[in-house]
Amino acid sequence: METQLLILPGLGNSGDKHWQTFWHEKFKNSIRLIQDNWDEPVLEDWIKRLNEEVSKIENPTILVAHSLAVSLVLHWAESNSNKNIIGALLVAPADVDSPEHTPDIIRNFSPMPLYQLPFPSIVVASENDPYASFERKQYFAKMWGSDFVNVGQQGHINSDSDLKYWEEGQLILQKLIEKLK
Repeated sequence: METQLLILPGLGNSGDKHWQTFWHEKFKNSIRLIQDNWDEPVLEDWIKRLNEEVSKIENPTILVAHSLAVSLVLHWAESNSNKNIIGALLVAPADVDSPEHTPDIIRNFSPMPLYQLPFPSIVVASENDPYASFERKQYFAKMWGSDFVNVGQQGHINSDSDLKYWEEGQLILQKLIEKLK
């Protein structure tokens, strides 16, 4: 059975030039979560929507989260589960605890949950991400029990990074899929 991807965009949704959008178009086995309010996110609403989508999942699925959606995954997995969620690719986690790095509009996602995830995961981090310090992302990975991949100077690994299909990310995802076999 093919592994499915559940793509979880962060604040503002992932635009036309974002790798998540390219992946959703490329991978026929992907579903993209749509939130009601991308610009003024409310954690409880986002968790509810994620839960609705996850409850429909019947195939082994990897969560593919970017930025704010990384903290969504951590908040969701703290009190929810689905045996079909088998892993997570956590890309460029935004530091929801840091007013220095992230906007006040997302402070309701704070504090960042710090516990071992119940499924294998990989945190992908850039050295010059304006939304979290590199050290903080290493700390998150350690607390979550995640593997950690440094992709160098890629900014926030978003539309501005102009990664298109982000082949490096696809290789990292493939490593996660192989680990799950």
